[in-house]
Amino acid sequence: MPRSQTVLVGATATAVGAIGLLIRREQTRRITERFAAAALETLLNAIDANDANTGAHVRRVAAYALILAEEADLSEHQCKSIERVALFHDIGKIHEALFDIVKEHDSLSPAERRAIAKHPDLGASVLEPLRVFYPDLPDGVVAHHERWDGTGYPRGLKGHRIPISARVVAIADTFDAITHRRPYRDGQPAEVARQALIDGRGTQFDPDLVDLFLFPPVYARVARAEQTVEEWKPPVQKRRTNHEDENVPDIRFRWRPGRPGARERQSSDPVPQTVR
Repeated sequence: MPRSQTVLVGATATAVGAIGLLIRREQTRRITERFAAAALETLLNAIDANDANTGAHVRRVAAYALILAEEADLSEHQCKSIERVALFHDIGKIHEALFDIVKEHDSLSPAERRAIAKHPDLGASVLEPLRVFYPDLPDGVVAHHERWDGTGYPRGLKGHRIPISARVVAIADTFDAITHRRPYRDGQPAEVARQALIDGRGTQFDPDLVDLFLFPPVYARVARAEQTVEEWKPPVQKRRTNHEDENVPDIRFRWRPGRPGARERQSSDPVPQTVR
């Protein structure tokens, strides 16, 4: 075989081998991502199984937080990160030591409040093995009770040192916690939650994010999202077998209806300064 043909054959074989390697890497990446997403769905199911009220709470918080993130013109990556942090911000509360306290129907004692304050650290510990897939997740969860003025817990972070995911989730979490019933108190009208956000603007919460959350078109989206999340039921996937249809698990991460990130804002709406 002429040398030129030998070189061509060798180069072709090398190219084919490289393409095959890239295909195998892409297949491995997709499989890994699917199993990571399945791990998240399993954890979310565990939250539901432990306490249906907490499961409903984190879904509403995720819906509100995603709306706020979109309206702040954050990147798709940041929106997805915020969505995950919102869904798992309270996973530390399924710890055995906190279970009875979370279910308690009386007002919390100082000792019980101190125990509850451990849930961000506990949650971050639960999620730490997933850091390789979702690097922002444990850091966002551990910081969701930090305060803008630096007096929050557990690290005492201040201002923009608090991850953007935690700043967004803190607002959505507070709004939902006030407007929905807890075992130890009744839910309050939305106006009470709105005033709490105003009162905490610049002390507990990022002031720009509070302004955006309370901006009427955004606030209206939050109200609509609450009803949508409350009505949603997870879809059932079916597979045709040789004999009959049977339910099979869907490994995708599903928690709410519609296309993730779908916007409702009208182009004519005046939009306040975005948050970075």
